[in-house]
Amino acid sequence: MPVQAVAIVVCEGVQALDVAGPMDVFSEANTFLGSAYRYETVLVAAHRNPLRASNGIRMVADLTFDEAAGGFDIVLVAGTPTPPEAEPEPCLLQWVKELPWRSSVYGSICTGAFVLGYAGLLDDRRVTTHWQDAQALAARFPKAKVEPDLIYVRDGRLITAAGVTAGIDLGLALVGQRHGAETALKVAKRLVVVAQRQGGQSQFSPYLTAPADPESPIARIQDHVMANIGDRHTLESLAAVVGMSPRNLARHFGQVTGTTPHEFIERARIDAARMMLEASDRPLKAIAFDCGFGSADRMRIVFSTRLGVTPVQYRASFRRAEPQ
Repeated sequence: MPVQAVAIVVCEGVQALDVAGPMDVFSEANTFLGSAYRYETVLVAAHRNPLRASNGIRMVADLTFDEAAGGFDIVLVAGTPTPPEAEPEPCLLQWVKELPWRSSVYGSICTGAFVLGYAGLLDDRRVTTHWQDAQALAARFPKAKVEPDLIYVRDGRLITAAGVTAGIDLGLALVGQRHGAETALKVAKRLVVVAQRQGGQSQFSPYLTAPADPESPIARIQDHVMANIGDRHTLESLAAVVGMSPRNLARHFGQVTGTTPHEFIERARIDAARMMLEASDRPLKAIAFDCGFGSADRMRIVFSTRLGVTPVQYRASFRRAEPQ
C-alpha cells in the first residue's frame, strides 16, 4: 500500500470543518503508519490567493486546478454552509467532472455534493448531504438517490458525507477500509470522537419539518401520525382524517412534502424509535411495538436499510449519558 495522495477542493466561503475534519483524520493516521503508507493531503482551488472560510479563517490552496492535473487516490469536495445557487465556476466544474478518471475514490462533504451534482456525478447514485439540505439536493438533482439520514454513504468509488463533523466520520471510514478498524479506532480516540458513526443525525429529520400552515391537511396528517405512531396507518385511513380521497391525498402530500405518506410514516417511526433508543433502556421489542414497527425484527430491517446500523448499534453510539 503506497503513499495515499489526497486532494480536498476548497472555494471562497468553504466550511472550515469540512476541510479540517478529514485532514486531521489523515494527519493523525500518519502517526500510526510508516512513512511508506502515509497520507499526503493538499488543498486544490481555482487560484492560490487566500480564501476566506465561513468562520473567517483564511486558507491558501497548495495547487490550482491547472496544476493539479495528475491523479489522486482520494478527492473530496468541501462544502459551504448553504448550497450554491447556481453552477460552480467553469474551471471547478470541469475539474470535478473528470474525478472518475482522476481519482480512485472521490466524493464530498456536506453541500459539496451539489458541486458533484452539477458535474453529473450523482445520477443514479446513493448519496447524502447535510440533513437540512437533503430535500434541496433531491429536488435539484432528481436522478440522485438522496439518503438524508446517513452520516456517510459509499456507492462504489463515490463517497459522500453529511454536514460538517461528518467529514471526520468519512475520513475514519476511509482509514478503516485501508488500514483496518483498529487503526481507525486509534485515530478516533486521538480526536476524541465516536469511532465511525454509521448513521443517524439524532432526532432531526427533514421529513418531520412542519408545513408552513399548521392547519393544512398535510400538517394535520403529520400531527395525527406522530400522535398515534404505534397505530396502523393506510392511505385510506389518513385520507379519512382530513376528508380527502386517497388519490388526492397522495398527490397533494407529494406536492407539499416531496415524499409519499408511506415514506413519511416510516421516517416518523424511525425518528420516534431513535429518541427512545437514545433516552431509555427499554427492550427493543417494546420500542418496536410502541413505534408501529410490529416487531423488533422489522425495526432492525428498517434501521439497517435506512440508517446503515441496527437499533442495538444505534443505541450503543447515541445513548445519552445519565446525569451524575
